[in-house]
Amino acid sequence: MARNATAVWNGSGKEGSGHITTASSVLNKTQYSFKSRFEEGVGTNPEELVAAAHAGCFTMKLTFVLGEAGFTADELETKCEITFVNGEITRSHLILKAKVPGITQEQFDTATADAKANCPISKLLKTEITLEATLA
Repeated sequence: MARNATAVWNGSGKEGSGHITTASSVLNKTQYSFKSRFEEGVGTNPEELVAAAHAGCFTMKLTFVLGEAGFTADELETKCEITFVNGEITRSHLILKAKVPGITQEQFDTATADAKANCPISKLLKTEITLEATLA
């Protein structure tokens, strides 16, 4: 299986702009620019997309890990904060709020650690990955 996306950029790095399109068309000429990446401009940016990918990947991996242990979550909500400093992603911080009936704290901690270490995006990232997990 292969997935793809296309980025098009016009102009210089600071004054130019671009757009990103995914094969699924979920992103369809979604704009990005210097301002959306380094300031508070309209549009997306690569770091926001990495955060979305990591949050989604970790959460889905956790559902499989929980399922293998005999649990089904009522809800898993993961926020991912990407830290981008001096042109480098230095940290990906996952913040999970979970409702998993019948699971102990120890089982939950084991499952979240497994998902953090083994989701494909965690394996891809060459940076510090931290996790703050709350079981409700």
